[in-house]
Amino acid sequence: MIQVREYAQLTTDKTACPSLDLAIIKQETFDWLVQLSEKESYGRFITYKRPQYLQLHSYVGYLESPCGEGIEVLPKTGLGLQEPDNSRAVLCKMLSSVLQLSYKEAQSANLNRMNLPIHEWIYYQFLYLLKELVASGLRFDYQRVEEESRFIRGQLDITVQQRQTVGRAHLFHIRHDVYHSNRLENQLIKTALDYVQQHCRSSENWRLANEFSHILDPIASLREPLNSMHKWSDIKILQSYRAIKPWCQLILEKLNPNFQKGEHRGIALLFPMEILFEKYVARCLRRDIKAPWQLTTQASSKHMVNNQKGLKPRFQLKPDLLISKERRNHHVLDTKWKLISFNNSDNNFNISQSDIYQLFAYGYKYLNGCGDMMLIYPKHHQFEIPLECFYLAEELRLWAIPFCIETDKVVIGEWVERFPSLSKA
Repeated sequence: MIQVREYAQLTTDKTACPSLDLAIIKQETFDWLVQLSEKESYGRFITYKRPQYLQLHSYVGYLESPCGEGIEVLPKTGLGLQEPDNSRAVLCKMLSSVLQLSYKEAQSANLNRMNLPIHEWIYYQFLYLLKELVASGLRFDYQRVEEESRFIRGQLDITVQQRQTVGRAHLFHIRHDVYHSNRLENQLIKTALDYVQQHCRSSENWRLANEFSHILDPIASLREPLNSMHKWSDIKILQSYRAIKPWCQLILEKLNPNFQKGEHRGIALLFPMEILFEKYVARCLRRDIKAPWQLTTQASSKHMVNNQKGLKPRFQLKPDLLISKERRNHHVLDTKWKLISFNNSDNNFNISQSDIYQLFAYGYKYLNGCGDMMLIYPKHHQFEIPLECFYLAEELRLWAIPFCIETDKVVIGEWVERFPSLSKA
């Protein structure tokens, strides 16, 4: 399996020197990726760089071409060299949080198994939760059965029985209910399990999948599970199924090429790191912010151009995070999955000028040009402490803060006095 990180290049040039930023792939894989890039739903994750070269964007996850070649794309968590296991640990932790697994569940699913590629880690999460589900007991349901029998059981189907021929008059057409494990939720789990058993490469994953395949053997698989996923019930009796549902859905929707339509078959399990980081930070902060403070994601109440001559407002402004209290906006926070450097002051610490413009607009529209805002970046060895405050206006301040993924906290600094809602975060 090939390992690269964000923004790496993929090439068919055999003379290239492989690294985390450059990988040599088969021509079949190259052609498949080119086809994917031409599809509207996939085109943003990769671009055609030059002959024989493709450029990945800020997407992470796992790709597997129809010829079976796998590519693991890891997040870029530091400038210079980095360990793949550390990058994978970051991705797995953020992914489990965004999928809304509780911390206890994520820990019990053994997040330390970082020797597994991301897709095998997903398989393991699914199998581990299936193990817990089987231990607690699968849920059964009544199913209506219509059959021909020598004995009457349940209801006799009078209409069909009246048409029975003389030679089969001794048989009865009956309807009755059977208490069986073959309910929809179990069928979806069995379908995902069948796929995992066929495609996993880890010996531990295969052992677990094989064991559970015998236990779930009476349950039928579904030919088109994606059409039934929305029918998954969340009633109280299925409370023990809630933990495994997102992993089952992830496998069926993203990791199974057998259920993909069209000619571009293959696995394309990809996550945009910008959105993943935004949701991860929001989830961590929401856990720490207490009433009466409120955290709103993707606020959209303000526009750059207000109503004029009866026209509707234009150019909507949507900050990632907005902290308010008693219906009054207090702080704007924006997350950026970008590695800025404390040592690169000559180049504005690698902070994008467009990001400053963006926060300036947020500050004037959401805070009336007076207050404190925050740009949140991932913490790494060249950005371990907050930068000094930027004054966008006399009363409008902007702070660039590192967020530590290991502790799920923003790094403490002088900004704390200005953000009472986060002072205990």
